[in-house]
Amino acid sequence: MSTGHMMADAPSKDAAAPVKDHSQVRQKEMIADHFDKLARAKEDGRKVVYTFVPGNLTELILSLDLLPVLPEINALQSGMRKKSAGYIAEAEKSGHSEDVCTYVKCDIGMMKSGNIGPTGQKLPEPDLLLLSYTGCFTFLKWFELLREEYHCPVVMLHVPYQPDGVITAAMRTYIVDQLEREVIPALEKLAGKTLDRNELSRRLALSAQAEDDLVAVWESAKHSPSPIDGYFGGVYYIGPIFSAFRGSEGAVDYYRELRQECEARVALNLGPMTPDGQLDDQKYRLVVEGPPNWTSFNDFWHMFSKEKAVVVASTYTRVGGLYDSGPDGKGFRHDPARPLETLADYCLGCYTNLGLPSRIDLLERYVRDYKADGFLINSVKSCNSFSAGQLLILREVERRTGVPGGFIESDLVDPRYFGKANIENRVQSFLQMLQARRGRVLQADVRGSQPSAAL
Repeated sequence: MSTGHMMADAPSKDAAAPVKDHSQVRQKEMIADHFDKLARAKEDGRKVVYTFVPGNLTELILSLDLLPVLPEINALQSGMRKKSAGYIAEAEKSGHSEDVCTYVKCDIGMMKSGNIGPTGQKLPEPDLLLLSYTGCFTFLKWFELLREEYHCPVVMLHVPYQPDGVITAAMRTYIVDQLEREVIPALEKLAGKTLDRNELSRRLALSAQAEDDLVAVWESAKHSPSPIDGYFGGVYYIGPIFSAFRGSEGAVDYYRELRQECEARVALNLGPMTPDGQLDDQKYRLVVEGPPNWTSFNDFWHMFSKEKAVVVASTYTRVGGLYDSGPDGKGFRHDPARPLETLADYCLGCYTNLGLPSRIDLLERYVRDYKADGFLINSVKSCNSFSAGQLLILREVERRTGVPGGFIESDLVDPRYFGKANIENRVQSFLQMLQARRGRVLQADVRGSQPSAAL
């Protein structure tokens, strides 16, 4: 799923690598530094916790001076570095089906191949597996497999599914009780010290500060031209907050700088950097549902940028937190005054923990608020958390907004399921349809403005 952990892959000959803003270079350096710390973890006596992006408890982990590792990020990094095909083949040799989530197979294959991270250094084995269940059953099986390989303890935080988009007091209490009775004691035992609740609150305040600036970045896309691409460019932006840095001073500094960059582009009417240069002349504004393909990331982006299409909002970049848009129009913020309750609300509100009605409501709001010309679904073959119900989502968003929808199919990190020519043809056909529709609307407007002929 998420998030940026976001190093660009080697471009093909028809898609140049996008020029990076300073904030993108900075987040790459932040993440590389984190992998350096992981490589030295055992030598430095640091304990390591493997966990997931949606519903991760980063502030709690950091408050106890533990180091987080996110297997999803390892998998997508492997995809961008063209390593995932070999890792998946290794996992399938061990008996894993073609239909299993390719993040899982990539992670298992990477582990069996030496567990070398994106900086070329070996990742440490986990001292604890912290499983937060947020709408993806695969997480349960994934950590069962890792437990068998690493023979380390597993702590599960069970998060109730939000079928109707409402967080009840009972749901919150259920999670807080688990934190108090199971999760925190296990982390304290691993860390060899008691949780400092004031330190946890301090880190939650830092999270809220970074979340404010990230929301300003997302909402800058309401400007025309949009200063950001909220899907392809957006995966760079979410790297720190979705992974190891939420609740840190580094995340606060990064998102302050990112916001300033976006505000500067808005002031100058500049668009984002893309594989085809700076996209100031934007022809299409799109909302996208579903994760991107990582094995051909720049090629995928190039299909849009060369047609002057910019993504103004996407659901994938909200998989680790709906900071910008809740049911009442106000997004989630971590609350340092209610540390455990706010961790519970965060887990409950992740995009993958929402039912179809809530997802449709969110997408409808994005289409309207960001004045999108079209709505596109990238249906990922091996990710049921996203792909289940997407055709229903497509038709319902079309019905509610009157904006045309499109549908393409690929996969997360399995290059066998990225049919470049087929996907590009579908993208071009979809954009041509939007252009034709725009022409019909303009003609109707012209006819409507003509005076009636005298009788």
